[in-house]
This record gives sequence, structure tokens and C-alpha cells, in this order.
Amino acid sequence: MSFVSMTPFIAVIGGGPAGLLAAQHLAEAGHAVRVYDARPTVGRKFLVAGHGGFNLSNAEPLPAFAQRYGTRQASFQRFLEHFSPEQLRRWLLGLGITTFVGTSGRIFPTDDHKPAQVLKAWLNRLHTLGVQIQVRHRWLGFTPDHGLRLREEASGQEHTLYPAATVLALGGASWSKTGSDGQWTTALAEAGVQLEPFAPSNCGAEVAWSAFFREKVGRAPLKNIALSCNGHTVRGELLLTDYGLEGTPVYALTPALRAALAAPAPAPLLLNLKPDLTLAQLGQKLQAPRKGKSLAAYLEKTLRLGFPIPTLLRELAPAEAGATPETLAALIQNITIPVTGLRPLEEAISTAGGVAWAEVDEHLMLQRRPGVFVAGEMLDWEAPTGGYLLQGCFSTGAWVAQGVRQWLAGRG
Repeated sequence: MSFVSMTPFIAVIGGGPAGLLAAQHLAEAGHAVRVYDARPTVGRKFLVAGHGGFNLSNAEPLPAFAQRYGTRQASFQRFLEHFSPEQLRRWLLGLGITTFVGTSGRIFPTDDHKPAQVLKAWLNRLHTLGVQIQVRHRWLGFTPDHGLRLREEASGQEHTLYPAATVLALGGASWSKTGSDGQWTTALAEAGVQLEPFAPSNCGAEVAWSAFFREKVGRAPLKNIALSCNGHTVRGELLLTDYGLEGTPVYALTPALRAALAAPAPAPLLLNLKPDLTLAQLGQKLQAPRKGKSLAAYLEKTLRLGFPIPTLLRELAPAEAGATPETLAALIQNITIPVTGLRPLEEAISTAGGVAWAEVDEHLMLQRRPGVFVAGEMLDWEAPTGGYLLQGCFSTGAWVAQGVRQWLAGRG
């Protein structure tokens, strides 16, 4: 069955941050907008994003901010200039949500606002603007005459829509329970769109711990450490788990780890337990006589390195590595962790891969499908946690909305 609207409208496929912001900007510009989402409600991954602390963006200066997007930093510089973290804060204020910058530079809502409260205020604004939201509608692909195929999930009935323009914002392939399942790749591949394979990003790393280590340590944090891979170093807190490592430092190093694991001679993951000290300073502290103390007791008294550090050293280094103060100091600042892989896509916070950048123009419109734009995590980019992922989705959504307006204006 085909639906041909007598009133031109713009279709937004996907009700995440990128899609909803594109819808709002287009509606504010006077366009009729309809949002379609396969799930029973929109914004499901947005709601999950607040479980670990609801930081919406980051106050880092834009040039440094753009560098967080790796090889895509030149593109994201433009997107961030178009819709910056400061503009995001003003937009939130327009919804009645005030924000503050935390000590880490991350931007949080004040008054203990939860993701559900922010989303409710946002949906109220969209309703006021006349944006129609239709849930349980899954996008299946294109028709030969450039229509959109959608299926009502409840009835199984298929429809064809002919919007004036389309924004695709269907997310990546992590946390499929939120709707970010990557199923859209089949439809785009059938349309000839080049796709980069999905890979886990912002995820844990796997280490083949011994049975003794898993039983002895289980889950234990390592605070104030530095983690390095392939010349990249990140400070923070690490969590040892029965399958390997979790935590912000290992998440931020996912791109470097992925490249290292794919190389013929993998670069090791290096752990520095005392990054605030120079090697000389650490060696000086370790000149204190042990007086018969065990290594565990000595490290606790001299460097305040308690459990599970002695067990970790026993697991990863030969006994002679800590035989002298000099070798022990070198070991503490340069522990090699033999990573065997990354955690599965389903566990990743985000994904790399998706629509190749060669497939879109400067407005993020598909080269093969004029009038169809792509925003958010569908594109092949990645960024660390700390507000950069959400800001990237918001900024690409705003950028695409501008591109749609310009494209429609150019058509007369």
C-alpha cells in the first residue's frame, strides 16, 4: 500500500538524538516533519546514556574537541561550529533544562534532571511544533521510484511514503535492545551504498587471565593510573574483571587497540601504576630497605599500592622483574598487558563503521540518493565517552537539518 501525502513533508527515520534534533530544527524552519521509529518509544539509547552519569557534552574548546573524532576531525570541526556545546546548552535552556560544567569539563543538567525528564521536555516541544512521531514503524529500504518502504511492526502491513526529503538517523550497532541494531545496513547495501564494517568502540578489552588471578581478584579497580597503546596515553581509573579490563582509559584507547590487534606485530597495552612520579622519583622511593617484608607489604607501605597490585604483578611479570629497586620501578611504570581482543559489539557503548564518508556530500546527503541525508552514528565515526558521542549526534543532526533546508530551497 502506498501513501502519497498531498502536503509535502520531511521524513526522519530514527528517533534518537540526531533524528529528533534534525526534526526540531526542520519544524522550527516551517517544515512539516514526521518521525518514524521501529521501537515502541523514541529516545531509548538516549535514556540508557544517562545510567553512568548524565553528561550531555563537554566544555573543551572546539579545536581540541574536534580532535576527539580522530580521522574525521576536519568534518566535525564544521559540525561543531554549526551546533556547538554552548549552543547545545542554550537549546536545553529553551527546554527549561539548565546545565553546569563539572570539574572534568563535562556538561551535566542541574537540579538532578534525569534523561527521562529531558526527553519529556523535548518531546513536548516537538509536539508543540507539530512534529508527528509514529513508533513501531520499521524502515525497510527504498522503492524503485525513490519511495520509502516502512512496515508497521504490530500488524506487519507495509506502506510506501514519498517525502520531500528524508533524514536517516538509525544509529550504529551497539545496544540493540534500544533499537540501535544496524539492521538498516541491508537496505543501504541493496541501494549500492558503501558501508564500513561495524567494530566495537568504547568497550572493554579481553585478557586471558589465569584461573588463579580470576579467582583471587575477580573485579577490582585501579585508581589514578595511565594506560598507553601505540603512543596514545590516557589517565583515569581502570577496572579489572574476570574477562579483562573496563573503564574510561581502555574505552578511549579502543581505536588504538583495534589497530594494534590488526597489525602483524601487535603493539602492547602498557599500564603505569604511578604516572605522577618520574622513574627517578619512583626509584628513589624504592630504595627504602624491605627489612624482610613481603612484596605486597612493601608496596603497600612504600607506595600505597595495595591489593590487587601484587597479584597483578605476579600474573604479568616474572619474579626477577622486581628483584631490584630499579627493575621494580621500571615494572610499576611499564606493565605489559597482553590484550587478546575487544568485547563484543553488543556490549560496546558505541561502534565504529557504518556509511562510508565517500558516500555523502558536504551536507551529509547520500550521493546515490539525492534528498536522503544521514546523521548520527550511522556514519563511520567514533569518539570517546565524556560528552563527545552525544555532541557528535546532536551536531550532525543540526548540520543535516541545514542541508535539507538548502537542498529543498535549491529545488525551488
